[in-house]
Amino acid sequence: MEELVYKKKSSYELAPEKTEAAFAFAKDYMRFLDSSKTEREAVETAVAAAEAAGFTPYKLGDAVKVGDRRYLNNRGKSLILFRVGSESLNCGIRITAAHIDSPRIDLKQQPLYEADGMAFFKTHYYGGLRKYQWTAIPLSLHGVVIRADGESVRISIGEDAGDPVFYINDLLPHLAAAQSKEPLASAIKGEDLNLLCGSAPLAGEDDDAIKKNVLKLLHEKYGIIESDFVSAELEIVPATGARDIGFDRALIGSYGHDDRVCAYPALRAILDTDDTTHTQICVLADKEEIGSMGVSGMQSAVFCDLVDELAAALGANPRVCRSASTCLSADVTAAYDPNFASVFEKRNSAIIGAGVAMCKYTGARGKSGSSDASAELVGKIRAILDGAGVVWQTAELGKVDEGGGGTVAMFIANRNIDTLDIGVPVISMHAPFEVVSKVDVYSAYEAFKAFTK
Repeated sequence: MEELVYKKKSSYELAPEKTEAAFAFAKDYMRFLDSSKTEREAVETAVAAAEAAGFTPYKLGDAVKVGDRRYLNNRGKSLILFRVGSESLNCGIRITAAHIDSPRIDLKQQPLYEADGMAFFKTHYYGGLRKYQWTAIPLSLHGVVIRADGESVRISIGEDAGDPVFYINDLLPHLAAAQSKEPLASAIKGEDLNLLCGSAPLAGEDDDAIKKNVLKLLHEKYGIIESDFVSAELEIVPATGARDIGFDRALIGSYGHDDRVCAYPALRAILDTDDTTHTQICVLADKEEIGSMGVSGMQSAVFCDLVDELAAALGANPRVCRSASTCLSADVTAAYDPNFASVFEKRNSAIIGAGVAMCKYTGARGKSGSSDASAELVGKIRAILDGAGVVWQTAELGKVDEGGGGTVAMFIANRNIDTLDIGVPVISMHAPFEVVSKVDVYSAYEAFKAFTK
């Protein structure tokens, strides 16, 4: 009777022969993480990998033909890669869609000020982070500044061994009696996330001497002045790199697993496939953490514009193409954590090390904000994974009444494309340092590669 019972098992039980390959794949993924701490950097890294694999740039309106391997770089902040197969687009496209933005802290447009012997940057947090986790840790500064003369200046400070880092102050426990009684959500206010960036005054200056010294140093190195912050995108992220976790090195700790832990396997899957029959698209989107809005988010028209252009160029009906297409929304889910067992429903939670996790529905509480994939679609993907020997499991983001979360799935499904969420389970999701299993990362790669064939 055992064959009638479903029981989750780890990849180490089901496919021990894959462990070595998983650990090797993890090394490549960790290098990707360290070079891709922002969405702009992720696009740059992905473009370099795509070009090394023979992909060439594409812009809307370009001619395409069967066999083409192209990429559309959307304003340097999102990326769409595609391979044109021999099969008619009226038979559909196989799509993987991940996102490359992560929760972080951004500088405001007029950020720099001085107060009581210190210089700070005012900030605005991005996405659903827990504010208290971002205090008292080393932080780096990444982004671009568009100067008044129109020149774009790239900034990355805090990653190299000789670089300074930055810091958000917290209150010492000796004086934190009142703060300690506050709920976690309000103990650190958004307006208190001020980035410490200097303390030495500029010689000969009386007013705002520390602020002026910071501006002097920035001008000497980057040629920028204070008003240039108005046209800047500067992001604050943890200064730590990806590291092995545990004696057995089976886990990866890093900033940005959500959702680069799915973006990288999806990217590698389309780069590594040798399938020439099916047309494939890999979307690396921006803005998911704030609702997928904007020109670089999944709600942008650029994705449908591309599908329309491909259909027109290859003699297919774009509406028929979309209705026949299938998408894997490649996004993370919460790994069951025994330290916080009360918020999980264990039977339906993803277990660390048990493979990539298929999530029929996301959303909050009563499935709000979920595309809720059909049984037929789940059956189709299940068959693909089983046929390829992929280790996989099912997942649900916590107990029904505890909350929930969304992905890009609903925005793709709304375009009449069958869409199913699938991704890597994460411990401490949205923290500055998240944890995943190496075998789960590899399982995701195997799943996306099997799907693209």
